[in-house]
Amino acid sequence: MRTTITLEKEILDDLMKETKDKNKASAVKKVIKEFLKQRKVEHIKAMKGKLKFTLSADEIRHYEQR
Repeated sequence: MRTTITLEKEILDDLMKETKDKNKASAVKKVIKEFLKQRKVEHIKAMKGKLKFTLSADEIRHYEQR
C-alpha cells in the first residue's frame, strides 16, 4: 500500500543512519515494525500477575493438543 507522509529532513537523515537501510521506505518499515513489537511486549508485561494457570510451565511446554 502506498502512503505519503511528510517528515523533517533531519529526522529522516537520522533514521537512515540508524537503520543503515538503503532506501527510505525500508527504513520507515523497519522502525514501524520495531515500534509495534515494543508495544506488544509492553502489553504482555502489563498482564503480569493477572493471569492464572492451572498447569506448570513444564506441563504447558509439553502439552499435546488432541
